[in-house]
Amino acid sequence: MIFFATSALYMNDIIEEEARKAGATDIRTVSGGVEFSADLAAAYRFCITSRTATRVLLGLFQDEDVQNIDDLYEASLQIPWEEWVNPNITFSVTETVKNVSYLRNSHFAAIKLKDAIVDRIREKFEGERPQVDKEDSDVVFHVHIDGEAVAWYVDFSGRGLYRRGYRAAQTDAVLSEYLACSVIYRSEWRKTLEKGEGVPLLLDPFCGSGTLAIEAALWASDQAPGLVSSRKFAFFNLPIHDEALWEQIVDEAWDAAEKAKDREISIHAWDIDPKAIAIAKKHAKLAHVDHLIDFQVKDFTTIKAEDVPQQAGYIITDPPYGIRMQNDVDLKILYRKIGQQISSLFGGWYVAILCGQQDLLSYVDMKPDRTNTVNNGGITCQIAHYYVFTEEERQQMIERAIQRKAERLALPLSEGAQMAYNRLVKNLANLRPKMAEQQVTCYRIYDADMPEYSAAIDLYEEKYISLQEYAPPATIDAEDALRRLGELIDATERATGVDRERIYVRQRTIQKGEKQYEKMASTDKFYIVNESGAKYLVNFTDYLDTGVFLDHRPIRTEIANIAQGKRFLNLFCYTGTATVQAAKGGALSTVSVDASATYLDWAVKNMELNGFTGMNHFFYRSDCLQFLFDTFDRYDLIFCDPPTFSNGTGRDNFDVDRDQVRLIKACMMHLDPKGTLIFSCNYRKFRLDERLIDEFDVQDITPSTIGFDFERDQKIHYTFQIRHRAVVKTTKSKPVVRAIRKK
Repeated sequence: MIFFATSALYMNDIIEEEARKAGATDIRTVSGGVEFSADLAAAYRFCITSRTATRVLLGLFQDEDVQNIDDLYEASLQIPWEEWVNPNITFSVTETVKNVSYLRNSHFAAIKLKDAIVDRIREKFEGERPQVDKEDSDVVFHVHIDGEAVAWYVDFSGRGLYRRGYRAAQTDAVLSEYLACSVIYRSEWRKTLEKGEGVPLLLDPFCGSGTLAIEAALWASDQAPGLVSSRKFAFFNLPIHDEALWEQIVDEAWDAAEKAKDREISIHAWDIDPKAIAIAKKHAKLAHVDHLIDFQVKDFTTIKAEDVPQQAGYIITDPPYGIRMQNDVDLKILYRKIGQQISSLFGGWYVAILCGQQDLLSYVDMKPDRTNTVNNGGITCQIAHYYVFTEEERQQMIERAIQRKAERLALPLSEGAQMAYNRLVKNLANLRPKMAEQQVTCYRIYDADMPEYSAAIDLYEEKYISLQEYAPPATIDAEDALRRLGELIDATERATGVDRERIYVRQRTIQKGEKQYEKMASTDKFYIVNESGAKYLVNFTDYLDTGVFLDHRPIRTEIANIAQGKRFLNLFCYTGTATVQAAKGGALSTVSVDASATYLDWAVKNMELNGFTGMNHFFYRSDCLQFLFDTFDRYDLIFCDPPTFSNGTGRDNFDVDRDQVRLIKACMMHLDPKGTLIFSCNYRKFRLDERLIDEFDVQDITPSTIGFDFERDQKIHYTFQIRHRAVVKTTKSKPVVRAIRKK
């Protein structure tokens, strides 16, 4: 017999393993679940032992050439339904339909199958027909249609295979049993458990209604999840059901639980909410595992060392996240505190955190060893796995790193690396005093000074290096390019004193379309840097740029100086650093516009980091030109820093050279008559259109906006102050009438 186990997203490999352990063969993942061959015993065993499958169907028939609704009816009519139902048995039909042009309503497929079953039974039973009962039928049939392929099934397990029967109530955010088991399966706790060396200690500090702890207790005590409560499986009503065989499989499961009853199981479940703990205790009692779990009301963010179980163990938890809880600011504080507590109190522990907002995991401030993706009620979630080093292990790692660095620095530099080192030392000697005088802590120290070492090197806070290699031409041998990059890294480490682990290397190439906004990695590791009394979040690994355009530092300073009491608009706002400076300078209100949701969210975080969270700060995800044409507000100060070229999905291509007149005129429509537009552009061949110079009061302020660290490259950007021309009113003079005396 061929069975199909339906599965939630990202769980097929777990179900494959469950089918294998149940005795199934020919196991393979297909769309929507796992298909396998099994005899009746293996099918029974799977139904009571699977922790993650949601439903099990028994395959009846397949047809790969169903062209229309009539074909579906005729094919359905040929199946011997009388082997499964008769006029005394009720039935119902479910369906899944995709890629089918002849069905406007998927339910019509179920209706046609129902008609075929009824007509077939009438023919076989002298006009008598079975009754349809959608709520509580004896037998459920299922039809799956994918294009021209159709498969017919009978429900073997019944719906909701994952429903253990112990849920009596629920908290605000409910974790399904099958998802809890998938998190447990991915965890180090489960791997250690299956080594057979005892049950490792487990803690869920955000247990809610107790699902994770209860499922772990069932797992640790070898209790078949399908036998937690007296449930009626669908196969009880099928003619193939073998009661004696079923009792044998049930006895087999009870025997396994009996053998595990003497295991020492230590599971702790905490929650800050007494109501949640009360519900969790009730659920555990209904699941017959209440004696295995120590439930306590505890606030994880305030626990002390004495609250932590003495032996090192495993944390598996599902803390609140904003999609469910709708309180984003508090959640960031919560996740930051979670990271602090885990890091300081749980050395030697393994941790698995389920979260539906990946950005929240960045506030945990620990690098996960690995991650898994799961789906929770339509929300894509991450399981982040960590190992928390003990103080002793951390010290050993520090000592090893120091030793490796000393050994590396003791080696002589190559000739090329020595040249690069000399140049960097010279640049730093020239730059550091001036940057210190200006209180600048993030600046450029090298920009392709030597053609053979073509890269830009930026120093952040004397702690981090962003080394951006310019893509070598195709004529350069790849091995030579790699060698030179290595030499430049060696030289940078020695010249700056920044540890190699904090030298972040990227290659700069021309970015087009959505690639301008795509992630290059997914570390979500942000650092805080300072500029003119403000703070910015930077990321050295995940994006092409770090989050701060260092060459715009003087422009941002100017914005802060003139923003007092002004309505400020930041177009193509990127991460909102200019908005931060405007707010810091006392802007009356700020509006930040960008097409990228990623960068706009980053801008919000930068503003929050500096305490600017009031109702006078607005953020809009929009094509900037479209925003200008769709809105009517006036601004006293506008900063517009467009990309050289953009062709993102869903909006018109943008070319700054071609579209400058349209863009700047649109900006001027929103500029107060006495206001100022600061227009900046990084296109190296940019020339402001003469029509704009004729129409507006334009001042090229480029020289004053290029910092000392960028003086070698006067084309790093172009900047203009643009204002409306003053209108001079003239009045006609009246003629003077003089009396003429008569002589």
